[in-house]
Amino acid sequence: MQTRTLGTTGPQTSALGLGCMGMSALYGDSDRSESLATVHAALDAGITLLDTGDFYGMGHNELLINEALRTAPAAAREKARISVKFGALRTVEGGFTGYDGRPNAVKNFAAYSLQRLGTDHIDIYRIARVDPDVPIEETVGAIAELVEAGHVRHIGLSEVGAQTLRRAAAVAPISDLQIEYSLLSRGIEEAILPTARELGIGITAYGVLSRGLISGHFTRDRKLAANDFRGMSPRFQGENLDRNLDLVDALRKIADQKGVSVAQTAIAWVLSRGTDIVPLVGARRRDRLTEALGAPDVTLDADDLSAIEHAIPPGAAAGDRYPTEQMAHLDSEH
Repeated sequence: MQTRTLGTTGPQTSALGLGCMGMSALYGDSDRSESLATVHAALDAGITLLDTGDFYGMGHNELLINEALRTAPAAAREKARISVKFGALRTVEGGFTGYDGRPNAVKNFAAYSLQRLGTDHIDIYRIARVDPDVPIEETVGAIAELVEAGHVRHIGLSEVGAQTLRRAAAVAPISDLQIEYSLLSRGIEEAILPTARELGIGITAYGVLSRGLISGHFTRDRKLAANDFRGMSPRFQGENLDRNLDLVDALRKIADQKGVSVAQTAIAWVLSRGTDIVPLVGARRRDRLTEALGAPDVTLDADDLSAIEHAIPPGAAAGDRYPTEQMAHLDSEH
């Protein structure tokens, strides 16, 4: 497995990270045994970055990672780096009611995560969305105090805009910004990515397959479960879905010519955008993980990149990446 470093102050990790959210929430039911086997397979393949959130299944995902690491070989366990998002407020029924970035809340969230993860430190800690009622300086300052106390190793951010990125970096070193980046979501290229690079902040890119939309496996007639987030996602609705899958068909022609899969091509494209970018693959099964692991071996030359750009130009996606209410929570979109 190739490696990359998260910014100028962050840790060295595998070139691909494993996004674990889908093993606990938002994509319908999951298989616990298969989830554990997938984490183990990722560790065996050299993936060292595991990304989670304390609100993924209301703690379920952190407990799952705890179990996976406890039952993994010691060498793999020692190399693992855990990235945790916090701050989302949930209801018993699973709804979201906002975000809490107050310093005391930050330390409270961390205490619970450390207990669920069964570790004495969190490698990268970040608020999932900016709390509009709390200056980012206060939230980042609280994480910096956790770093000083040894409970956190590095400070990350999630879905913030260029201005907020600068404000946060003025308080403490920021290892990376976690943000959606894919062939269908290129909004960071205008201001956020250049700012991150200016500040020496890496990118952990989630949604590199647009929640399966550009994986090459999603079909027009697929029926989503009632507890699948994509059932409310604008890009998976009606004409938007048809238009977006037309883009996938265009990408498939390029992938077929190279003898690789659509998913591998899409992930390889994100990898090609810079060595300061680490794509997170949200594989929930070993077969999907195996496919994704082939992406770093895909070489995209100038002609390939030009063809991909022609097939899916910037702004080609139909529909927003989140429902309207959730888009309002994205500092990166304002």
